Formats: sequence, C-alpha cells, structure tokens
Amino acid sequence: MSYLNITKKENVAIITLDQPGEKVNTLNEAMMDQFASFLDDLDSDPSLKGAVLISGKENNFIAGADIEMFKARETAEEIEQLSLDGHKILNRVESSSKPIVVAIHGSCMGGGLELSLACHYRIASGHSKTIMALPEVKLGILPGTGGTQRLPRLIGIQKSLNYMLTGKNIYGRQAYKMGLVDELVHKDALEEAAIKAVHSVSSGKFERTDKRTSMEKMIEGNGLGRKIVFSQALKQTLAQTKGNYPAPEKILDAVEYGYKHGKEKGLLNEAKLFGELGATQESRALVNLFFAMNNAKKNPQKDLVKPVNKIGVLGAGLMGSGIADVSINKGKYSVLLKDRDLESAAKGEQGIWEDLNKKSEKRIITKFERDEIASRVTGVDSYAGFDGLNLVIEAVFEDLNLKHKIIKEVEEVTSDDTIFASNTSSLPISEIAKASSHPKNVIGMHYFSPVQKMPLLEIITTEQTADWVTATAYEVGVKQGKTVIVVNDGPGFYTTRILAPFMNEALLLLEEGASIEFLDKAMKQFGYPVGPMALLDEVGFDVGAHVGETMKPMFDKRGARSSEKAQELVDEGYLGRKNKKGMYSYSGGKKKEVNTGIYKYFGGTNRTKPDMETAQFRMALTMINEAAYCLEEGILKSATDGDLGAILGLGFPPFLGGPFRYIDRLGADVIVKKLNGFAEEFGPRFKPASILMDKAKKGETFHKD
Repeated sequence: MSYLNITKKENVAIITLDQPGEKVNTLNEAMMDQFASFLDDLDSDPSLKGAVLISGKENNFIAGADIEMFKARETAEEIEQLSLDGHKILNRVESSSKPIVVAIHGSCMGGGLELSLACHYRIASGHSKTIMALPEVKLGILPGTGGTQRLPRLIGIQKSLNYMLTGKNIYGRQAYKMGLVDELVHKDALEEAAIKAVHSVSSGKFERTDKRTSMEKMIEGNGLGRKIVFSQALKQTLAQTKGNYPAPEKILDAVEYGYKHGKEKGLLNEAKLFGELGATQESRALVNLFFAMNNAKKNPQKDLVKPVNKIGVLGAGLMGSGIADVSINKGKYSVLLKDRDLESAAKGEQGIWEDLNKKSEKRIITKFERDEIASRVTGVDSYAGFDGLNLVIEAVFEDLNLKHKIIKEVEEVTSDDTIFASNTSSLPISEIAKASSHPKNVIGMHYFSPVQKMPLLEIITTEQTADWVTATAYEVGVKQGKTVIVVNDGPGFYTTRILAPFMNEALLLLEEGASIEFLDKAMKQFGYPVGPMALLDEVGFDVGAHVGETMKPMFDKRGARSSEKAQELVDEGYLGRKNKKGMYSYSGGKKKEVNTGIYKYFGGTNRTKPDMETAQFRMALTMINEAAYCLEEGILKSATDGDLGAILGLGFPPFLGGPFRYIDRLGADVIVKKLNGFAEEFGPRFKPASILMDKAKKGETFHKD
C-alpha cells in the first residue's frame, strides 16, 4: 500500500500523505520506510529543489504515531529502539541538503508535530481545525521522536515545557505568534505557499526570527537562568502530579540533559527515557485507556441510527446550556433551549455566546464562525417548534413528579418516534418512563458538569428502550465529542452508584474526627483530581442528600451504614459552592479556606489524624467494590466500560487504569483480603462482591490483555 502520493511542480516534489482506508494519517513503520526511500530519491534527483509535505485528508495532517506500534513492544529496550528508529529518519529530514517544507491543515499531533519540527520551514492554515500538540504525556510517555530537543530550541524552554508537560493544544495563530510555524495562510493556499517557501529556503533568502521575549532570551540564555526554570517547573509539576505520574519529570530531565550535553546526546537520552517510561505500569494503563476511549467512539449499532437534525433541551441552567453548547459546537445540531421564561432561556443562550466570543477574541475561531455556531441555538419559553424535533433532552431539577409532568407535555407536541432523554444523575429511567405513552423512546443521557469539559456520556437503557433509540442516542453523544458508555438501569446507574459509597465513606471519616484538609489531601495524593470534600461543595449538598436518599434502600439491604450528615447540613442552610456555604468558604467565586464552623456538626474543631493509607483505601475500595457489584448485577456490560466511566466521569486516577485494571494490577485476592479486613473492623459495607471473591479464588483477572 502506498502512503505517499508524489507529484512534481516547479522543480518541487509534492508528497501527499494519504493513509489508505483510514480517516486520518498516523505515523507507522510502513509510512516511515516509504518516506526514507523518498529521501534517497530527493538527494539523487538534480532537478528537485526540495519537497513539500502535505496531507490528503480533509481535516488532518498526522494524528500522531500509530499507538499499536508502541503497544506491540513490551520491554524498555524494544520501546527505546522504536524511538531510535524514528530519530534516524527525522535526523535525515533535518540534515537534508534540500529544504523540506511542511504544510499543515487540521490536527497535527505527537509524531506528526515532531516530523514537522524536523522540517526546514512550517506553514499552517489559520483554520480552527488546525491544532498542534505533543500529547504524549497523556499516555505516560514523552515525545520520543526528537520533540524534547527540537521544540525548546525553536520556541524556547519555558513555552515548550508548558505544552509538553500538559499536552495541551496549540492553534494556528498561537503557533505563528510563538514561532512554531513560519507562515499562516488560507487552507486552499497551502500548497502554493509551500512551493514558494521551498524556493525561498533553497536560495538562502529565508532567515528565521527568534520570537521569544527579551526576558525569555535572558533567562534561557545562561546556565543559571535555565537551572531556575527547570527547578521551578519541577516544583510545579510535583505539586500537580503528587509523584504519581513519572512522565512529566522525565520530560524535564530530557530537555535539561539536551541543553547540558548538546542535541545529539540529548536525542539518545530522549530515546532511553522514552523506553523506560513506555515499560511502566502507569504508561500501560494510560495506553489501555486511550484504546478504550477510541473504541467507545465507534457506535456498535450504527446501522440502527435514525437521523437527528434538531434537538430540544429543557432547562437552560448550567447543565442544559452545556448540553446545548456541545450540541451546536461539536455536533452541529440545531437546538431549541427551553426554560420556564424567556429571561432564563436567554441567560443560557448568553452563556453560550460568551464562550464563543472568547474563542473568537483568542482567534481560535473567526467572527463568522462564532455567529454561525451561535445561530444554531434558540432560547424559547414554550413548546412551539418541538413538533419537528428528533430528540428532547431534559435537564431539569431532580424531582420525579416534575419529570413525569414534562414527559407528558413533550409527548403532546412531538411525534411518536421522538426520543425523550433524561439527564438525571440518580432517578431510575424506568420510573421516569412510567409517565410515557412511548416507553420504548425513553432513555437516560447522563452528562457531567461542566458538560463542555467532561468527556463522558453515560447512556442508560431500560428493558423497554428500543435498540434504535440506544443507537441514535449513542451517535448523538459521539458527535457531541463524548466518550460513550451504555449501562443498564438501576438506582444511580453506574457512575452515581459508585460515587455514593465513596462520598459516604468520606463523611463517615469526617464524623470519626478526620479534618476536611486531610481527606482532600489524602485522595489527591492517591491520584484523584479533587478531594471528596471539595467535590461535595461542587456537586452541592442538596444533590448529595438527594442521591443518598435514592441509593439508601439498596445499601441498607447490604447492612451498610449511611451518613445522614448531607441532609442535616442542607436543613441548616449548607448547599456548598452554589451559596458559598460548604466545607470551604468562598470569596469572589473562588475557594478560600476550610469553613471550620461546619465542624460543629462533626464533633467539634478538635480533629484527629487517621492513618493516611487506611483512609485512602477505605474511600477508594468502596468505589472499587461497588464497581464490581455493578458488573456482577449486569448494570455494567463490561469491565472496560467500568474503567472508562470511573475515570472520565468521576476522576478515578487514570494512571491506575480504572477500578478493574487496578484490581488486576494488585490482584483480586489482595483486594478481597483488604475488604474483608475492613468489614471486620468497620462493618458490612465493605463486604466484597461475589464476583471479586470468585476472581480471587480462581486467580483470574477482569481484563485479558
């Protein structure tokens, strides 16, 4: 198969990257071999002044290296060799006597950006689809094809660390401003501009300007300044990662080593560190997560999907406007955003406009794109126009009677095959569907706040939900940019159900005397992005109390002890962040300090300091054990769905791979032993799920790979 289509124009070779049968290009061994062969031809052809690299895909240059290639290698030595092989070709690109110009439109990620860095001139389109990044840190590795050496030398150490340590996106205009690309043009002018650039570089007319600020040049231009930069970066990194992620520290090591010993030795060291990282458990967990997320974006019942053009969203608050936002932005759907009055609907619409305007001001999108996207949402206070909707998503208050009233109103004005989806976080969908004349059309679409940032969509089906309804809701979620899991109905479904015992255990520890700071610090060190106390403030005590009430009967049957504190605090006027009265005090919308006044409900201000590891495992194992119960009872369809839901919806530590990968890592026997020990000491809420005991007895794992 040919990955490269080569034509000649004006004494320039135009290499069009077009991976056969794929929507995007990825760097793999076959493509690199063909590219190496082309480099031989370029050197030996006297008629060629240079070459242009461009993509044949619609909105993609190169999506990154083929991760299958990485996954197939297990030892540090094998993974290091993969990096060294890549270096050979990219070093040849960089040292080519004839200029190679890259023309980028669309996503240019990882190895794609590293290839671009080795070229002599970079042109990008100013289109909003043009996004560059070195996201390897998200896979627990570092840029292993020269990125740690070439990017800092091009845009400066401080800027490059900012992008390599986070993996965040760089848009076309940002890239031009910092000197990552040399020219910005309209996407239709890329090839012509790239040919001109080849001739310009070939004739010696091009000279790259250093776009760093004077301060950056001064700090980065001497050993002492660089030492301060790396020292501060390490301090900030450890504050973020708590030492749980080895990749950021190795990235810092790679860049610093390259500056101390030169680029050639820096590349060899980069390959060595790449190999070491690739063989870690953390990287393997993150790579498995990457594949699981990719697979979840493929609709298993795509042939059953019915068209959705227009969506109704009921409730223009934070959740409703967030759902409308991802629907018009990523899904490109038209949306009717309904609330009880036009003022409330307009407020939701205004929030969406403000976000779009910020993107426009940052020149991520054009003003025309801003206006065009904004025109897709219309705030309304009635059901006028709902007769043409294919899907209605309700995001109103968690009250069953209210949801019953709404489902009846919607069915009066919509067709018999309009899907009714509830964004409830805990009420069983089968209970909501009891008010419907078409229960087969009723489904749960549980989004997470803030909808624009949280990647998960949990779809909940009842025994009556039609397959085409599930397939269509799944397709909508994928188009909205979500990673989708489908679970069966039950109290709290999957994500809320496993969160409830976690939060309950945190409150019980608080009742026992632990401090708010201790509990949050403990779980952040374990790897959660936020601690349970801060999370309770974000979610709201009223929501927590409602979830606790919904879940209590199920947990009571197992003899579990439930904290009653959330409801008690609601009765005393504590709602969390929304009324600035929670576990923390708030000023100007920002969390300030622990609200010590709340301790009077938890035994007073004299707090004890429990054993850190015991507290961590008490909280984490309640979530892990409940995940096992969900798989045992058929709420979950697979362990992979359980891992995705916990990580993407609740912040379970990604480097641990999810509840089921974590069980596999430690061994089900170890988990069961810990749970049994806690059950003896703290009560039957720690009784291990039967499926866990069975796996422990047989020495089996949940995942086969």
